[in-house]
Amino acid sequence: MDRLNLLKESEQARCHYWDKKDYFLELRLKWRAQMARHLFHLLPGESILDLGCGKGQWTQALSAVNHHTNPICAATFDPECYQNLKHQSLPENIEPVLLESLPDSLKDRQFDYIVGWHMLPRENYGQFLLAVKKLLKPGGQFLLFEPNPWNPYHIIRKALTRLLFFFNKPKQHPTFNRIEMTTILSEIGFTGINILPYDFLFPPIPKFMLWPMQNLSLIFENMPYVRNFAGELYLWGKNPPPEGWEKPKVNLARHTSLRKRVSVVVPCHNEETNILPLVQNLKAYYDDYLHEIVLVDDNSRDRTAEVAAHLGREDSRVKLVRRSMPNGVGRALCDGLAAASGDYILLMDCDFQHILPELTGLFEAADQGADVAIGSRFSRDSILLNYPFTKILANRIFHILARILFRKYLRDLTNNLKLMKREVARNLHLESDDFAANAETGLQPLLLGYKVVEVPISWINRSVDMGFSSFNLGHTGPNYMKVLFRLFFRQFFGKNVVLQPAKQPKSGIL
Repeated sequence: MDRLNLLKESEQARCHYWDKKDYFLELRLKWRAQMARHLFHLLPGESILDLGCGKGQWTQALSAVNHHTNPICAATFDPECYQNLKHQSLPENIEPVLLESLPDSLKDRQFDYIVGWHMLPRENYGQFLLAVKKLLKPGGQFLLFEPNPWNPYHIIRKALTRLLFFFNKPKQHPTFNRIEMTTILSEIGFTGINILPYDFLFPPIPKFMLWPMQNLSLIFENMPYVRNFAGELYLWGKNPPPEGWEKPKVNLARHTSLRKRVSVVVPCHNEETNILPLVQNLKAYYDDYLHEIVLVDDNSRDRTAEVAAHLGREDSRVKLVRRSMPNGVGRALCDGLAAASGDYILLMDCDFQHILPELTGLFEAADQGADVAIGSRFSRDSILLNYPFTKILANRIFHILARILFRKYLRDLTNNLKLMKREVARNLHLESDDFAANAETGLQPLLLGYKVVEVPISWINRSVDMGFSSFNLGHTGPNYMKVLFRLFFRQFFGKNVVLQPAKQPKSGIL
């Protein structure tokens, strides 16, 4: 069977499965569209090629997740699907294309991103991936979803098929393994390759298990050994750009209500290599919002303070706060909040430089009236990569206890990515000296009655060139619990610290 027929067969089989069997499809389309947006850090105007788009369900979900601001080529290998697409009222940014080969009519085009769902042919898939690379711009990325051959349901179905057709066995297509696939992708020339298990919510799991599986899937996807039995694998990689290439920047500051009103507060400890790209990208994406960028040097042993001071001389909005001993994230947050003078204050870490395009959701929430917007790593629309499983468990236990104690439902109060009104910041009483202060900046506004909303974001562990975090779960974890129970006893047993907004800030604290 030639490659075109293989691709057409794969597309038809997936469409049939979606129409007849996948009763979780609506949610799955949304989740995977969000996943693509977060993994790519998708910017308006960047182009997407959806290979084997079928009837266009996922194409439209991809378009909607970024407000139809990306040109998308919906490429199908099936003439019936193409006619179906032509008769739909598609958004103007979606272009249907019928392919009779690969690349066919796309041979002179290149795209920022290429996505596909169950479209990797089981025979000669190296040629398919080579064609994908030629269609990608330098620096472009691909994201492909494929069935996981280790999934128990997949194994049982395969065994039953062999048993039922013992005397007339159907042709068995070869399945790839992850080591072999990684090798082929590397030989083709892709970099940054990830092939990881994904998605535990799939038939034959009954519909009534939707809610628990939505919550457990994130844990299972990151649990050692168990994760290998997920329903899918996702393949993610990059067409390496030339040396010195940088992703084009787009002005993402859309809300006039925030113009020149945002103070960014960044605690910095040995962040010499991260400060410059962080400040540059903040100004590139959100310059119209920036009132100031407050860089708090928490007694760094490298050139953090020197780099920050140099940036301040180039742009008066960049302000350096030098701390005296002792160290501590909580102390740095207090000093940074005390120095911030904007009407809105954005708290963030230095290693969030790569997820800056996703901050649009926080600014959107503030524009719509939220007092505090939190970047959530643990919503179903969020993405976690290389997140330590022990930290996931600790985070989930903390939030389960918080819900029980305070009857408040939020999924990620402890992330140091928060946009808040200055009024909220002035009423914070941060007592923790270390990372546990991040729990206070999340819990206290909630207990004070402010409107707190969560916005999905991705979390990708630091790359080697970014240095290493000083966070230590064994040392800091108990302090998070101290924050939780301290606030609980004060809230419900009359020690009034966070029951009422503070009229005057404590010394050194907003």
